Amino acid sequence: MSWEQYGQGQYGQGYGYGDQGQAYVPPPQQYGSPQPYAQPQPQPYPQQHGAYGAYGDYGAYGQQQAPSAESTAQLPQVEPETEPEPEVPSGPGPGPDPNPEPAPPPAARSGGRDRYFDTLRAVALVRVVTYHTFGWAWAGMVFPSMGIMFGLAGTLMAKSLERPALKVVKSRIRRLLPPFWFWGLFVVVAMLIHGWMPGWQIVYWIVPLGDPPGNAWGEQAWEILWYLRTYLWFVLLSPLLLKVFRLAPVPVLLGSLAPIVVFQFLWQPPDNRFGTGLLDLATYLFCWVLGFAHRDGVLARLKPAAVVVLSLAALAYGGWYALAHQAEYGTYDLDDIPLAQAFWSAGFVTLLMYSKARLNVDFAGLARFRRLDRLVSVFNARAVTIYLWHELALILAVPLVDQFWKVPAFETYLPLESQWFMFGIGWVLIALFVLACGWVEDVAGRKRPRLLP
Repeated sequence: MSWEQYGQGQYGQGYGYGDQGQAYVPPPQQYGSPQPYAQPQPQPYPQQHGAYGAYGDYGAYGQQQAPSAESTAQLPQVEPETEPEPEVPSGPGPGPDPNPEPAPPPAARSGGRDRYFDTLRAVALVRVVTYHTFGWAWAGMVFPSMGIMFGLAGTLMAKSLERPALKVVKSRIRRLLPPFWFWGLFVVVAMLIHGWMPGWQIVYWIVPLGDPPGNAWGEQAWEILWYLRTYLWFVLLSPLLLKVFRLAPVPVLLGSLAPIVVFQFLWQPPDNRFGTGLLDLATYLFCWVLGFAHRDGVLARLKPAAVVVLSLAALAYGGWYALAHQAEYGTYDLDDIPLAQAFWSAGFVTLLMYSKARLNVDFAGLARFRRLDRLVSVFNARAVTIYLWHELALILAVPLVDQFWKVPAFETYLPLESQWFMFGIGWVLIALFVLACGWVEDVAGRKRPRLLP
């Protein structure tokens, strides 16, 4: 497979709506997957994981970050905050406690993170990379990654907003933008070298309140930015959204599906940055508000029968709409059908979060599998890096595999024609990007840069 073949191949599928010919229109987005928790509690979840979501106490995409001067608590999302380590006295002090408390179990020593939400975020990232490699239309139905990420992010945001709203919003933005700028520098320079000349819209490469512009050469890389744009708008709107939600939690939660219904049947948003942004916000509004309901304990108080029935009804309607309108959209891929995406994600994410809120489901036992637990930790701490750089990794995998064909032994013994081989090479390159670029997330979180968290 050549570089040119890759450019128009399946790796570019997955994000956005509308014609990809126009640089500013977000590419077919992958609603369903990057980037990204509260300590298991018997009571309603005090914190939350943020799908690559609320960045305040976690990284962009909800990954947990160490407390900073402006953020005294870590969110769980996804992750409960990490409790600060006790200070070690620098001088003489009282002797050891004659009656020390027993050592905490392994799960408690993992920084207070909720492994259930951590694992959801890690799986969501894997699903995003898998979808962009193979382009499986059914992947969004198996695991709607982006809906899950927005739901976790909403919980983290509600937790963070227990502090002054302005500080929370500034913290989220601070954690998001430096990794975005660092990644964008390479993409913008590469597009300039390949003949791109931007206009005033280049400001969206500084603050992605709209889809950053670009040329067709770099489309494969920048098409994923719809998620950052949508997340950023949710962060800015959350102080108001949370106040409205708390006035009438259940009606507001159910009503959060109304905008996507209106856009589908009554008024079509314009086919531009503004319209695309509205459509994405409407598609995932329910998931974000569901995060509020989880954090405030509203979800845990709902009757199981009502939650299960309504969730299954949403899944049924979303799945039916996607399958029944294949001729209209040319596929049943949820990423290309906003209404189906909204209802399927609503039902799926509700069941996942209700299991946590009502049944206190957790994966604390994951700590017994040290390597797997470590991998989940790295995915969460480097969620933004993985999400931003994974498309470039898949792009670079193509010419790299082309070079393998020049080595007779590789041509004979390696499955160079297999997409699974390409998938493996892509993950090797993603790992290299994590090592080379992940430290930017530490800097954004005001932490000491590390090769690996």
